[in-house]
Amino acid sequence: MASALNYLLRLKSALILFGTPLLLLPLVIAVPGQVVKCSYIILLMAIYWCTDVIPMAVTSLMPALLFPLMKIMDSKQVCIQYMTDTNMLFVGSMVVAVAVERWNLHKRIALKTLLVVGAKPARLMVGFMGVTAFLSMWISNTATTAMMVPILEAMMQQMEATMKLKDAPMSNMELEEKGRASELLSPGHSSSRWKQDSRTSERAMSQEQKYMYKAMNLCVCYSASIGGTATLTGTGPNVVLLGQMQELFPHSKDVLNFASWFAFAFPNMVLMLSLAWLWLYLFYMRSGQTIIRGRRKESEAAAYIVLEEEYRKLGALSFPEISVMVCFGLLILLWFTRDPGYMEGWLSIAWKDEGKKYCTDATAAVFVALLLFILPSKKPRFNIFSKAEAHKKTPFYPPALLDWKGTQQKIPWGIVLLLGGGFALAKGCEVSGLSEWMGKQMEPLKKLSPTLITLVLSILVSSCTECTSNVATTTLFLPIFASMARSIGINPLLVMIPCTLSASFAFMLPVATPPNAIMFSYGHIQVSDMVKSGIIMNLIGLTSVLVSVNTWGRHIFGLSEFPDWANATST
Repeated sequence: MASALNYLLRLKSALILFGTPLLLLPLVIAVPGQVVKCSYIILLMAIYWCTDVIPMAVTSLMPALLFPLMKIMDSKQVCIQYMTDTNMLFVGSMVVAVAVERWNLHKRIALKTLLVVGAKPARLMVGFMGVTAFLSMWISNTATTAMMVPILEAMMQQMEATMKLKDAPMSNMELEEKGRASELLSPGHSSSRWKQDSRTSERAMSQEQKYMYKAMNLCVCYSASIGGTATLTGTGPNVVLLGQMQELFPHSKDVLNFASWFAFAFPNMVLMLSLAWLWLYLFYMRSGQTIIRGRRKESEAAAYIVLEEEYRKLGALSFPEISVMVCFGLLILLWFTRDPGYMEGWLSIAWKDEGKKYCTDATAAVFVALLLFILPSKKPRFNIFSKAEAHKKTPFYPPALLDWKGTQQKIPWGIVLLLGGGFALAKGCEVSGLSEWMGKQMEPLKKLSPTLITLVLSILVSSCTECTSNVATTTLFLPIFASMARSIGINPLLVMIPCTLSASFAFMLPVATPPNAIMFSYGHIQVSDMVKSGIIMNLIGLTSVLVSVNTWGRHIFGLSEFPDWANATST
């Protein structure tokens, strides 16, 4: 029996890869029609995405093959979905993120912030959480975590070494006193008592260090996931939401843009970070305060020295860092002032005509991305007429801030294909009539409270994202939720926004997100620690989202009313 099971496990990938399409094929044969054909493709892709039998990016290309073969959409209609306005927004923002990483601007921001915050344990945790979340808003959470964890590790090791050095003289004194006491007391009694005290002290010290390591490591990986939710380009699910809105509701009048999303999601991020800090501090660090009180100043000084040394290694602020900082600030300014809603933005100067908007957030992202390939990485030296040999060999215009060879290696092209595959699926659901059919099946949900529906669906998404890609999860669920919302007469964003945010709440398992995996690889956290902390973190996330959606979210997006654009579909 065991050998047969092992044999099946060895064939698992092959069975899923070749068996799934064969097992689902009778559905298409028994019930012919566009709806069933589209359902077949979605189920097949969902199984491949969840089991990862072939790369997710490759699975995302299946609509380009199967939709034309099954006569759901022609090839031109499908392929155009793989490079939409949303994809260009993602690519442009990733180029800017690469520039920030290339010139270590993110590391300088992180270290400077930590030095300002200080090295007290509670404030240090606030500093690490704040700077990790801020960086994750603009660059990938993987890159943010990969940079922050080594800084944290070096600082913690220095603190540990300092405490050991301080304890060394104390241990020697204990040994001397133990020797004197042995002359007065019986040898067995003296020895057993000293060993017991020593073991107790060692256990207390070890437990305190473990709690400190766990709290600091968890705060970094959790903050990386939370921070990405604050901006449209900060994490994959947010980009999927924007693309699905443009695809499913093309007449939504730009209700979802960078400025409106930031106004909603940034306060939610701050609320989540505050509650996460409180939870981790009370659970891990509060119990160790009495233990470290005598050694606090030494450990804090050691941590501060490490941060100062790391910052000193960066040197003075360089010309390329300043250039990237200016470009980064320009992009944020363009995003916020394009069409803020409460006033006329730069879009209305020349790029808005009779309700048609020629420029989007993607336009600003691509513009700044192009600047990074043009602006020089060194101060231009106007020495074209110089006769010095060194100047003759130096090119007049220095190399740009970015080169394509290095940039294209760091852009996650797989995510671009994954987004495109999701947009193609959404379009296929609409064209085939699957969206309308699913909407009709969900009409009985009208009897339930919208808040209850949102809560149940958010729990479903946050559970699925623990074991599957958050981008794949939102890609599969958002078109279904949009159809459901339309059929029961509630604002689609009332369901889509909470579920999109919930897709980023993968706090319980090391494999759930790259930040979790990076943090887990350092060996300070056990799976049981992540599960215990992650359950509360998921509750914090769900509570924060429900509060945000039902308070300021209703005002920003008009969630209390069923909008006119929800009745219109793309043509």
